[in-house]
Amino acid sequence: MGTVFDTIADDYDRWYDDAAGRALFREEVACLRAVWNDFAGRWLEVGVGSGRFAEALSIGYGIDLSLPMAVKAAARGIRVQLARAERLPYPADALDGILIAFTLCFLDRPDAVFRECRRVLRPGGRLLLGTLPTEGAWARAYMRKGAQGHPIYAHARFRPLKKTLAMAARTGLVLRQSAGALLHSPDHEPANAPVITPGMAPGAGFAAFLFEA
Repeated sequence: MGTVFDTIADDYDRWYDDAAGRALFREEVACLRAVWNDFAGRWLEVGVGSGRFAEALSIGYGIDLSLPMAVKAAARGIRVQLARAERLPYPADALDGILIAFTLCFLDRPDAVFRECRRVLRPGGRLLLGTLPTEGAWARAYMRKGAQGHPIYAHARFRPLKKTLAMAARTGLVLRQSAGALLHSPDHEPANAPVITPGMAPGAGFAAFLFEA
């Protein structure tokens, strides 16, 4: 399968251990937990990467396209399969919940992924989405880096909130809750503790959404 992440898996994972990486990760996890904090049952992370979010949220299953990243996730105790987000290796109504954290901006067909998530979620199951909307300063900063040839962000496609929410709604997923984080500029130091704003905070760099199937 192979992805752009294959050759940079070690550097990508080490970033979470840097001071800046730890601060951002702490705030993003806090934002996700602000909209949903019950990961009991069979939860899957789509685009599990090196397993940092799945581990932090006690999510037991993951899929990814990158073998080197999947190996790292498996070392963190995640049960990982190599699979495409557009074709999840699960039957209908099989999962209690799905996490998508950042993966959406690397998908060519996010609408198809939303449909797949809806298919495999049981009635009443939850989809927890973490994304960087173009309304926020962080996505715009990463877009500039991508235009300059950054090895990761050159492959990312960030979207406005309205477009993302419309894709989810077309599948029948119902938005239940949202929160925003990374309200500071990428040029400024984050606060000592995560600053989470309930609802769709204008200008939030990171947004978390909870959908119900």
